[in-house]
Amino acid sequence: MNAALGHSGVLLGLAASIVGVAVIALGLARNRPDLARTGRLYAALVLGGAVIATVAMERALITHDFSLAFVAANNSRSTPLLYTVTGMWSALAGSILLWGLILAGYIVAMVWRFRRQAADPLVAWATLVTLVVAAFFFGLMAGPADPFRTVTGAVPANGLGPNVLLQDNALVAFHPPILYLGFVGFTIPFAFAIASLITGRIGEGWQLATRRWTLFAWAFLTVGIVLGAWWSYQVLGWGGFWAWDPVENASFLPWLCATAYLHSVLVQERRGLLRVWNLSLVIATFSLTILGTFLTRSGVIESVHAFSDSDIGPLLLGFFGAVMATGVGLIAWRGDRLRSPGGIDSVVSREGAFLANNLLFVAFAFVVLLGTVFPLLYEAFRGQQVTVGAPYFNAMTLPIGLALLFLMSIGPALPWRKTSVGTLRDRLTVPAWVGGLVIVGCVVGGVRGLGPLVAFGLGGFAAAANGRQLVLSARGAHRSGAGVWRGLVGRANGGMVVHLGVVVIAVALAAATSFGHRSEVTLRPGQVVSSDGHRIKFIGLTQIRTPARTATEALVMVDGHGPLLPAVSQYGQNSEAVGTPAIDSSLEDDVYLTVDALPVKAGGRVTLGVTVQPLVMWLWGGGLLLVLGSALAAVPGKRRRPTDPVSAPVPATEAGDGSTGSGDVHDDRAPAPPPDRHDVDSEEPGDDKHVHEPVPAGSP
Repeated sequence: MNAALGHSGVLLGLAASIVGVAVIALGLARNRPDLARTGRLYAALVLGGAVIATVAMERALITHDFSLAFVAANNSRSTPLLYTVTGMWSALAGSILLWGLILAGYIVAMVWRFRRQAADPLVAWATLVTLVVAAFFFGLMAGPADPFRTVTGAVPANGLGPNVLLQDNALVAFHPPILYLGFVGFTIPFAFAIASLITGRIGEGWQLATRRWTLFAWAFLTVGIVLGAWWSYQVLGWGGFWAWDPVENASFLPWLCATAYLHSVLVQERRGLLRVWNLSLVIATFSLTILGTFLTRSGVIESVHAFSDSDIGPLLLGFFGAVMATGVGLIAWRGDRLRSPGGIDSVVSREGAFLANNLLFVAFAFVVLLGTVFPLLYEAFRGQQVTVGAPYFNAMTLPIGLALLFLMSIGPALPWRKTSVGTLRDRLTVPAWVGGLVIVGCVVGGVRGLGPLVAFGLGGFAAAANGRQLVLSARGAHRSGAGVWRGLVGRANGGMVVHLGVVVIAVALAAATSFGHRSEVTLRPGQVVSSDGHRIKFIGLTQIRTPARTATEALVMVDGHGPLLPAVSQYGQNSEAVGTPAIDSSLEDDVYLTVDALPVKAGGRVTLGVTVQPLVMWLWGGGLLLVLGSALAAVPGKRRRPTDPVSAPVPATEAGDGSTGSGDVHDDRAPAPPPDRHDVDSEEPGDDKHVHEPVPAGSP
């Protein structure tokens, strides 16, 4: 029953996607708005199919229906309920199903938000593009990535259970879904970018309509990456949180491009510049999510995060190529209309800083992409395996990261268009002093090393510069009677909070990677040793047996805290033993304990791995600031209320390019629109002020 129900859901989603594409395309070709509006119906059917398939899979997992090959391979009767439910995304086919469910949810949310403009060609084309993407992923589930394939031969009485590393921490319930919400969310801005190129409406309207969709996707991806680092730190037992693993890089690459876009889109909205650049970044971001899917699900790489070999690799690679070819081809086709109406007046300006920022982010992404795919290309062409490890990534990305910190320091102080030495002096003197005093304090405190000192100094500089902007904004809002809270919300001010989160993470990374230390201690029960300034006392061993887990735990006191319980564990019927670390965290440092060797006989010595890393907790605090800043950026700032653009006619020059005249965006052939003013309180006195460009009614 579960197999039949699941296959029905997958086929419903696939059929609805394909028919929806055909009907909307027919409506656009024949100028039939009634057909274009039917996108809402097909989106709902796609979501219905995804929900049916998901319910069937979860029912099969919970009821231990081992007639399904996926359930037999990733579930067992002794698996706890939490890990039974999360088993859906613990392997290839189920993860594609989760992708399809989230994508269908995004499509329904999009068509609902733009329901009043469903007949507009821009919205209709965007809906069509999302349905094409949905058809591809549901096609995978109907073919090589079928999650409802039944076992051949006799149905096993019990299953193998999930990967042991996926039933050792509750973060597995949150990390993959949140990461997918970020990955899949970039489909919406990509669809509107493609729609704008097809319709010729290539100005700022589509960006205004999708900016919060982009921000939400970026925020989810950010949280997913941070949770992934936390999961790695909590589960894998190596004492680290980022290893430049290819699968880690696969999620980091679209984050870098999306971050660059969120910065440079401000320049286009404000000045009408960087049109080609922004379209390229949106297409690159979505393309890299597909490439990341290929890396994690094709079996071409070996990683603790990657899934096993599969047959979908060539299909994903082909889809990635099709997306890239379509995007580049459309940009080339519309090249004459993508020219910006002006240029950057001065390199020393906010738009100049944004451009430099973008170049650094793209360089960062190129370095990571090269280090990730080079071993694959080398093996494909030379037949030999090579590895690109952390030394390459650290050496290549460190100067880029420091340069980004510097730009993060001066960027908020730069006015639009141009600046003067006096303005920079007034705005940056105090932050520069803070950065210098931080370096002096670190040296006095015994910190050595050029890299960490520069990182700490730039961190202080950037924190003071961005904090200054928040203080000015809050003070201005308070004086105007709007309240301090209104001075902290909005895209610009939320961005300042995000910058503070990045600073905290950068300082934590510099401290943990520069001054962390690992050692091994061999102790008898009751013995005490000192390691890196911490008092470690081994009390003894204890055995734990549950239906799901068998473990040998070491009882350890750290500085009188505890007992901490590092262990060696086995799960279900799997005979593979995995280490389970224990962590004593504080604002100053973390003491990370692992059992490296158990005693040969009872009462013998145990060998513990002791890793001491400073400021690790700051990483997670910085992640919380990123979430807070993203939430503040999503709240509308102080702005003038725009007129409703829905009823405004599209100029004749635009209507002549296939528009029906619904007018959800302005004439993209006209000169640059009045720059967008999102957060007037975040500007310095003397910065140029502008009114708002109307925002399409369908924007979230």
